[in-house]
Amino acid sequence: MGSYLGVAAASANPPHFIHLCYKPVGGNVKRKLAIVGKGLTFDSGGYNIKTGPGCSIELMKFDMGGSAAVFGAAKALAQIKPPGVEVHFIVAACENMISGTGMRPGDILTASNGKTIEVNNTDAEGRLTLADALVYACNQGVDKIIDLATLTGACVVALGPSIAGIFTPSDELAQEVAAASELSGEKFWRLPMEESYWEQMKSGVADMVNTGGRQGGSITAALFLKQVLPPFLFIVECTSTSYRFVMVNIYILFYKLGQTLGSLTSVNS
Repeated sequence: MGSYLGVAAASANPPHFIHLCYKPVGGNVKRKLAIVGKGLTFDSGGYNIKTGPGCSIELMKFDMGGSAAVFGAAKALAQIKPPGVEVHFIVAACENMISGTGMRPGDILTASNGKTIEVNNTDAEGRLTLADALVYACNQGVDKIIDLATLTGACVVALGPSIAGIFTPSDELAQEVAAASELSGEKFWRLPMEESYWEQMKSGVADMVNTGGRQGGSITAALFLKQVLPPFLFIVECTSTSYRFVMVNIYILFYKLGQTLGSLTSVNS
C-alpha cells in the first residue's frame, strides 16, 4: 500500500486502515457492496502546504467527511439489518503532514496494484489514499463500489454549495443514485469522465501524476481513481460477475463553517 502509506509517512500518528463488514443473519448473500471513504483526519497539504486567503487549513480536520459518511452508513445498516446483502466499509485513515519522513513533490509511489504515481502535488493526497483502498475493495469480491470523498474544491466551483458531484461510467448505477437522491432529498449531479483530459495526468517517469491542471480538476481526480481499478470495473453493460463504481465528491457538504454540516434532505429540510 505504498500510495496510502506515502501520504501517512510524515505524521507522528500512525495510519489506521479500517475494514468493517456487515453480513446478513443466516447468510444467503445475493449481492456484495463496498463503501469506501476518504479519511484524512487532518490535511496540511504536505510540502505543498495550504497557504494564503481562503486556503481554510484550520478546517482540514473535516477532510475525513467521506469516512464519517461511511461509518454512518455502517451504523445504519447494523440497525436496519437488510437481508441478502454483504457490505464492506473501508477507510484508509491518516494525516497529511510535513516532516523529514514525509513524501516530497517529485517522489514516486507504488500503489498496491503495481501502478506507479509521480507526486507532483502533495496536497492532492486524498486520491493517493483512496487508490489503495479501492484496490483493496476490489479484492473483496464485491459487485458495486461507492467512493465517498471530500476530494476536490473544483467540484464546489462547478456545482456550488448544495450539490454533490458523482462520477460513474455506468448509466444504470447513475440512475440508481438519481432514484436515491429523489427519495432522500439529497442533491447529486452526474459529471462527465472526459477521457481526453487524461493527457494532463501522464508522467514521463511513472504511470501517472497525481494531479493535472486547474481546469477540470474534479474530472481528472475521477480519472485518476479509474486508473487503479480493473478495466472491467468501468463498463456500462454490467454482468453478474462485473463491478460497478460511483465516486461521490462531497467536498462542500463538510466545509460550511458556522452552519449545519451535511446536505439538506427530505427529513431535515
